[in-house]
Amino acid sequence: MPTNAQNVDQYIAEQQAALVKNPECANTHYNLGMGYLTKRMFREAEESFIKALDCSPKLVEAYVQLGGIAMQRGDLETCLRYNQMAARERPFFAVSHANIGFVHMQRGEADQAIAAFKKAVAQDPKFVQAMANLGGIYFMKGMLDAAENWCHKALAVEPKFGPAYQNLALVALERGDAKTARLNVAKAHECGSEVPAKLISDIEALEAGR
Repeated sequence: MPTNAQNVDQYIAEQQAALVKNPECANTHYNLGMGYLTKRMFREAEESFIKALDCSPKLVEAYVQLGGIAMQRGDLETCLRYNQMAARERPFFAVSHANIGFVHMQRGEADQAIAAFKKAVAQDPKFVQAMANLGGIYFMKGMLDAAENWCHKALAVEPKFGPAYQNLALVALERGDAKTARLNVAKAHECGSEVPAKLISDIEALEAGR
């Protein structure tokens, strides 16, 4: 929506003023919640997103934001529940499926994570993070060809997506190919990704024949 705000505080005040005139506007409650999120005022943001859903239960972006707040608190169960609610309301919303996949991935539930990430990619064929996560999960399952395939799909969409190069480095390391692993670590660095120290030390160990 148009805004004359010069900073976040002004934006919040603007949304609050709009709610005085129209307290049932779901979008304004949502916008207010986003303003609070910017300031990391999580309790106020949560209240605003809940009010947005009270006004419009199909505003699934609010469910996703509530899930994000729950994740920030380390509450995976609540995060999962909110994103499942979003997926039920709008089955073709890729973000909710990706978030469901992320929760399953954090729990080590590989098959459920794969199913959710594939749903996300089906709805958004350019969802790079979901593709890279699929690469990571298939690597954890020992399915190296599938891991490599999904990482290349991610890089075909976004050639500078560092996490995909990290996964490719892991695949190469697992295959005993230190040179390719090293090249992919370098590419990850070029893309601004912070490569885990253990990955680098494991490559060095392979190069040294240890």
